[in-house]
Amino acid sequence: MTSKSNPGDVSNQVVAPTTTHVAPVSIPMNHAEKPEKFSGMHSKRWQQKMFFYLTTLNLARFLTEDAPTLKEDEHDVQVISAIDAWKHSKFFCRNYVMNCLTDTLYSVYTWKKTAKEL
Repeated sequence: MTSKSNPGDVSNQVVAPTTTHVAPVSIPMNHAEKPEKFSGMHSKRWQQKMFFYLTTLNLARFLTEDAPTLKEDEHDVQVISAIDAWKHSKFFCRNYVMNCLTDTLYSVYTWKKTAKEL
């Protein structure tokens, strides 16, 4: 008597391992997720939320880094473009922070020129 392999019998089947590659999902940050306005209470918590918010916007480095400088004899177009881009992003960073302050605090800190000073 010959034995036939039953297709439903998994004991004789070899199963190759499979891997599934899932691409990371980029979730855009919307403005509804910004921190609540800072009124002076819970400053450490607000500071951490603000830092996370600026990090998601790729602006947190403007809180710690200094602006690139142009040397006197340097007229490189790439360096000038980098400085202009830095100023543009620094402007956004400062105003994101300012817009997360209550009106009273906004008036107090409006004279600060950079987010780093704030």
